[in-house]
Amino acid sequence: MAEKRENTYMPAGHRDGPDPAAGGTSASRADVTPPVLGIKGMFRWAWTQLTSMRTALMLLLMLAVAAVPGSIFPQRVQDAFAVETWIEDNPGIGEVLDFFQFFDVYSSVWFSAIYLLLFISLIGCILPRAKKHWQQITSPPPRTPRRLERLPEFGALELQSSAAGDAADGPEPDQALQDAAAVLKARRYRVEVRESSVGAEKGYLKETGNLIFHIALVGVLICVALGSMFSYRGQKILMED
Repeated sequence: MAEKRENTYMPAGHRDGPDPAAGGTSASRADVTPPVLGIKGMFRWAWTQLTSMRTALMLLLMLAVAAVPGSIFPQRVQDAFAVETWIEDNPGIGEVLDFFQFFDVYSSVWFSAIYLLLFISLIGCILPRAKKHWQQITSPPPRTPRRLERLPEFGALELQSSAAGDAADGPEPDQALQDAAAVLKARRYRVEVRESSVGAEKGYLKETGNLIFHIALVGVLICVALGSMFSYRGQKILMED
């Protein structure tokens, strides 16, 4: 005689014990307390964002956009009489633009703020990268892994030894290491010959070029700032009776 079985269904919210689909815990997301960042953590996060390469590129783009009004509107440092004439010919909008320093773009507060932020961002980006790059260049190549056969590019070549006095098909182990080191040096690798292996690496020239570019950009900003500080223009308006 067959036994009659009854199948029952209960929603997940009414089951006894933790829900397996929820990772084995019955705690809700509302019970999770996020860590408190604090003032120090906020400053550290802000400094990290400011000194990132993405922020430096955005500030460089903003500086280029902020310099556009300097080529559209007359500037007092070049022709103060043209600025006064432009304001008189355009009443209303002229006073508004003068209030926002559109006639003194390169000495305005907003242009100087972008300029200083870009300068700080580049300095904060260059110094840690230069330090890390120097450490990588001066440190020896990584040591050979113990389980070299696990690497995807692993390959083996057996050479017949001449220890028994027979004719050898290849060089001695030491000579093989020296030959491999010579081939890698010819391909511009940094090479270190070890006891039973050769360590080599390359790829630092790209980072060196990036650092040189950013250092040159900082030099341009410094030269522009020094030129604005120590240069002068003499202008006078003579009225003829």
